[in-house]
Amino acid sequence: QAQFVESGGGLVQPGGSLRLSCAASGRLISIYAMGWYRQAPGKRRELVASITSGGSTNYADSVKGRFTISRDNAKNTMYLQMNSLKPEDTAVYYCNKDSIATFDWGQGTQVTVSS
Repeated sequence: QAQFVESGGGLVQPGGSLRLSCAASGRLISIYAMGWYRQAPGKRRELVASITSGGSTNYADSVKGRFTISRDNAKNTMYLQMNSLKPEDTAVYYCNKDSIATFDWGQGTQVTVSS
C-alpha cells in the first residue's frame, strides 16, 4: 500500500513562507496526478493544489498566486512552496493522489499561521 510522509510544517507569522515536502513510496509521484490537501479544525479536507504526471498544475482560488506545487520524480518527492501565508491557511496539510479514490492518508504536517 502507498505511503506518504509529509514534513516541513511549523509556526509562521502572517506573510511568511514555508516549504512542505511529501515523500512517497515507490514511484507514485511520477505515475499519478498528485495533490496537496489541507484540513482545518472543524472543516472538511480540501484539495488546494494538484500536479499531473505531465506537470500541469492547478490551484484552489484561495491559494492561487501564493502557493506553488512541484515534484522531483527522481526523489519520489513532491513539494508545496507557500508564500504570503495567511491565518486562514492554518491547517494540517496532506499529500495524496488527486482522485476520489485516494490512497491511505499519512500523518500530515501542521501549518499554523499566527502572530
